[in-house]
Amino acid sequence: MNDCLERRCERAGLFMAASSDFQAGKLVIVGAPMDVTVSFRPGCRGGPQAIRLASPGLEEYSLSAGKDLRDVSFHDAGDLLLPIGNTTRSLELVEEAVALILAVGKFPLLLGGEHLVSLGAVRAAAQKFPGLAVIHIDAHADLRTGYLGEAYSHAAVMYHIHREFGADLFQFGIRSASAEELAYAKQHTHLYPFHVLDPLREAEQLLRGRPVYVSVDIDVVDPAFAPGTGTPEPGGITAADLLAAIPLLARLNVVAFDLVEVAPLYDPAGITAMLAAKVVRETVLAFSR
Repeated sequence: MNDCLERRCERAGLFMAASSDFQAGKLVIVGAPMDVTVSFRPGCRGGPQAIRLASPGLEEYSLSAGKDLRDVSFHDAGDLLLPIGNTTRSLELVEEAVALILAVGKFPLLLGGEHLVSLGAVRAAAQKFPGLAVIHIDAHADLRTGYLGEAYSHAAVMYHIHREFGADLFQFGIRSASAEELAYAKQHTHLYPFHVLDPLREAEQLLRGRPVYVSVDIDVVDPAFAPGTGTPEPGGITAADLLAAIPLLARLNVVAFDLVEVAPLYDPAGITAMLAAKVVRETVLAFSR
């Protein structure tokens, strides 16, 4: 199984304290550097490696979690080899990789890349876990039926997730949507605009005991804290809010997680990648059970 995944990936540096042994840990990091349908500023294909490069700037120990990365075992498989410009095949490769990880009882942590990569990952998770619910934490509703002539766009990813699987979709932190998206959300999703922490606590009873996929777009955070993203939207949550959401998510039956849309070109200071690396550290510690 490890050989199957390695043939799909290239490794040019690992996340801090990650094991090179696929068999060693419960959690597997894999990058999906897809950047095809981004509608404003491209560059998120550099996100996975920027997150890895930022990680040694952190401590292995987390004060909030009370745990150390060196005391848990997790694997970094590297970045998937995705064909540039081929959306369909890229999504297939993401789906295949996530399915391989899930098939051996491990927890996938996918690093984007554009948000459309979540569709491939959710396809795999929905096959493994019937009745899958999806938690979507983002500045944008991503419920368009298509954008700029592309039916399968990062701006439409949650629409396709809902339409393909009838997934019970919980959306947090949304502060940007078209009138049509808002109408769709009111009819078909659980929409919690502007905020994340209190609504997550409110929704916990609806999600408890169910398999849950979590998708986090870094642009849910205000660009004052995370400018390195393709579609920054002022008025977002703080970096502290996003980090505080992880222990709340850990109270649920989360079966897979992604973090997408880090675009390091727009953040020369690297603070977005550093925040993303800290989110990864806390996620690894929360879900390396």
